[in-house]
Amino acid sequence: MVYKMLVLNIDGTLLQDNGRINKMTREAIEFAQSKDIKVILSTSKNFPAAKRVAKTLKVDNHIVSHQGGYIAKELNKPVYVNKIDEKITSEITTFLESFSCQIKLVHEQFSLGNKVKLPENILAKVVFQRTNRFSYSEQYVDNLSEKLQEGPVSPPKIEAAFDNNANLSDAKKAIEEMYDEVTCIEVGDNKLDIVAAGVSKLNGVKYLCEQHGIKRGEVVAIGAGIDDLPLVQWAGLGVAMGNAPAIVRSAANWNTRTNNDNGVAYMVKEHFRKQYKLEFLKKINVLK
Repeated sequence: MVYKMLVLNIDGTLLQDNGRINKMTREAIEFAQSKDIKVILSTSKNFPAAKRVAKTLKVDNHIVSHQGGYIAKELNKPVYVNKIDEKITSEITTFLESFSCQIKLVHEQFSLGNKVKLPENILAKVVFQRTNRFSYSEQYVDNLSEKLQEGPVSPPKIEAAFDNNANLSDAKKAIEEMYDEVTCIEVGDNKLDIVAAGVSKLNGVKYLCEQHGIKRGEVVAIGAGIDDLPLVQWAGLGVAMGNAPAIVRSAANWNTRTNNDNGVAYMVKEHFRKQYKLEFLKKINVLK
């Protein structure tokens, strides 16, 4: 099989635990692109944060961000947007405030969160990473629902980090029973992403495949989180990082090394080294 698209998660995949991208990973992405492979980032991150990673890797393709709710190359030029309604955002926020949890409304241009004290062991697991304050505004307020009364927000994603899994399960069940307009995605470490119905990394990648005429069997997807599972299962070649949960590793066609042991670089160079450039394959009529 000749592969035309390489889809990469960011956290736990491209990024090491220290938040950096290893030189070998950057070289591997450059190698894949030299073969005319279309490299796509698919992430739960907000668009500006994902765009910075793309620039570091010299990737200039559309980014599937906000769990698939915002797809774009440039911030103000999205090709696909699916946001949560303002009224529903306000109602869900009010409901989540009944739990001891960190809430964050993740817009493509800013984020708005509540000030809450969680146990230190929980905070250590919360992956709400601060972004460059000059390019992406982050504001934290004492009462998030009151703030929304002053100015409604329609975000592509709501993040909620709970102090235990029981609260997460209760909140997820209630939200899913109350609203057909949203989807709840568990992302591990007692963290829940809430997006508009129909939004997912998988659907975002499918959208781009349709735009570029790329078939399912021509896609390689590398992931590390529970939210990457549907995409890893769907791709022609689904790859799990060594640090991925067991359920993701079991579902994958191929398991690579961990994010701290250059798993992306290892997989890309092992698998793509024998594939000719797509342009060459077209010239010799192997590809149309």
